[in-house]
Amino acid sequence: MAKEEPEKKKSATLQAFFKPKPTQKKKAETPAVKRPIDESKDATAAKKPKPAPVVSKEPTTNADGQWTGQVPYAAVAATFSRIEATTKRLEIQSIVCELLEQTIARAPNDLEAILFLLCNKVAPAFDNLEMGIGDSLLQKAIARAFGKEVKNVKSAYEREGDLGLVAEDARRKQKFLGFGSKPKPLQASQVLEAYRAICSISGSKSQDQKVGKMQKLMISATPVEAKYVTRGLQGKLRIGLAETSVLIAFAHALVRSPPVASEDLMETEEKLPSVTREITGAQASVALKIDASRGNALGKKRLTKDERLIAAEAVVKQCYAEAPSYSTLCQGALTTPLWNLHTKCALGVGVPVFPMLAKPTKSVDEVLKRLSGKAFTCEHKYDGERFQAHLASDGSVRVFSRNLQDTTKKWPEVAAVLREACVDGTTSFVLDAEVVAVDTATGALLPFQRLSTRKKEVTEGESGGPAVIVLAFDLLLLNGESLLRNTLRERRTKLHASFKAVKNGFAFADSVDVDGDGDDVVAAEKIQQALEEAITAKSEGLMVKTLDDNATYEPSKRSLNWLKLKKDYLDGVGDSLDLVVVGAYTGRGKRTGVFGAYLCACLDAESGDLQSVCKIGTGFSDDDLKKFHEESQPLIIPKKAANVVCGDALEQDIVWLEPKMVWEVQVADLSLSDTHKGALGRVNAGRGIGLRFPRLLRARDDKAADQATTSDQVLELYLNQDSVKGTAQVDDDDDDGYL
Repeated sequence: MAKEEPEKKKSATLQAFFKPKPTQKKKAETPAVKRPIDESKDATAAKKPKPAPVVSKEPTTNADGQWTGQVPYAAVAATFSRIEATTKRLEIQSIVCELLEQTIARAPNDLEAILFLLCNKVAPAFDNLEMGIGDSLLQKAIARAFGKEVKNVKSAYEREGDLGLVAEDARRKQKFLGFGSKPKPLQASQVLEAYRAICSISGSKSQDQKVGKMQKLMISATPVEAKYVTRGLQGKLRIGLAETSVLIAFAHALVRSPPVASEDLMETEEKLPSVTREITGAQASVALKIDASRGNALGKKRLTKDERLIAAEAVVKQCYAEAPSYSTLCQGALTTPLWNLHTKCALGVGVPVFPMLAKPTKSVDEVLKRLSGKAFTCEHKYDGERFQAHLASDGSVRVFSRNLQDTTKKWPEVAAVLREACVDGTTSFVLDAEVVAVDTATGALLPFQRLSTRKKEVTEGESGGPAVIVLAFDLLLLNGESLLRNTLRERRTKLHASFKAVKNGFAFADSVDVDGDGDDVVAAEKIQQALEEAITAKSEGLMVKTLDDNATYEPSKRSLNWLKLKKDYLDGVGDSLDLVVVGAYTGRGKRTGVFGAYLCACLDAESGDLQSVCKIGTGFSDDDLKKFHEESQPLIIPKKAANVVCGDALEQDIVWLEPKMVWEVQVADLSLSDTHKGALGRVNAGRGIGLRFPRLLRARDDKAADQATTSDQVLELYLNQDSVKGTAQVDDDDDDGYL
């Protein structure tokens, strides 16, 4: 009988990291952990278990287990290791919360840096700060830092498919001489500063300078730190940590370890409106409890611990949606009680707000069903690019895309025309609008394909592409006053009073209003007529919005108070999908020499997984095939990205791509699939949802992978099909657009 092996020592938890170590120290090891199914989710949502990650056996504690003033990067690396060893959403949130609580207590000045590192970001999206580091540069930095040949590092990468593991192994095997000064331990803020410094390097010899800074960073790292530093430089941690989980953990940390003393939640009835307004979706039960307490002795009632946490989540999410800046969020949290955080994280000029989004509909009848009895407007949905414009009191104008990136240099004429369109007395504003290509000779609007040829940066006086017109439909701030809580009718009145039309430069979105007290037959006729006029005017369809009832602007929310009705929807599934390209297949026949088809995926917002939903090969012109083949070359990776989930059959003869490209795809319908994994297990255990007859509409350069269509949206589209409707319940609650 074989002799049993002794049980491996368990890794020190993050809690142990922060406690004093005994005099006699023991080396901690972290065994490889089998990734379990997330038991916190609905039983019907079972996912295929992922392969066990390679977890470092290196101790992640420092010499005495204590730190003050600055968070050591070892604590961050320990957190990443624990997250990588589990798929349980609630457990992940608890692990992150633990680190954030310790940071609030011991190093509050590092709180912002910790949030950036956890979310694998170097700066807010509107700062346009990107790594721009290719795998070849990273391989060179690893080789120099750890005394390896570049070719050997490359071979290891091809074998492992993860440069982080390559760096960890190289650091562990590195031989040190017994003289010279030992590098100081890395601090978390130091790592973020190094990331930002690398991003800022440009010009001649920039690559060598970047390699030098990366090399210096890696030399100071322990093996496990080298692993996550390398992944951070790549821009992908590969641990399944979504921004949603970080924000939730942040909210929990503020409740459990409040940096500012505050009164208990809702000790007075006056606090109710500001909190209940934020609680939606999964938090509805808490909202009902709170609403039921109105008029009672609320001052003597308090929410349970769980209810407080849920309310805190809603507050933090809303604050971040209105002011998506970790700097603003942290400064507010460290100086203001949580329940007053919204006073510090309000919409302002210079920081773009997450845009409000609309729910898709398939018919005029569905629109009436949703909005019957309410006054609403039918706006043209233009075939352009949505943007947000900010005018500061000093006259400067900044333009932001829908994913919050600063695109001012892309639209220099937009800034000029907005100044011209302002009437006297308009000193500052935040404008929600669409920029559309226009034929200046005829005034006719041109399709998006013309706009897509626009250069990313246009110098003054240079022609960057076709002429454009700004079509404004909402005003979010005017002369320093936020209008988010105003109704759409009020916001639109102020919009028309604050701007004037400029020929072929600025105009208001065409719209038709429908009285809420009118007959549904008359309303249906107006909607149908507006839709036909929109299609004739070369628009995509209609945006139908409530004017008075529940008509405030809800940042990041995909709201039932905004509905979209596109001409393509009438014969389709109700919406197009924005999917992430994760792989490609070599073309044959006429497509020899280019990729002939691509594997596309939706986003699981909770886990960060990219779930395959279709293999697409139609809708491409010959020029498209050449263009996308060229754009795909720098994105080729040796192995499937860790967060990509698909059937084994799809992995045959595939070229894996780094998940960065986002395409808009039209489909005929959706069906259950054994091969594709969209909304895996949520309709049928072990089966996902796949798209039938997908067709490429266009590339979405204005969207990042984390803004792709979610698995929740795929599920809703599937359930809303006439062939499926009635067999399962559809969640009609508003949802978060950015989370």
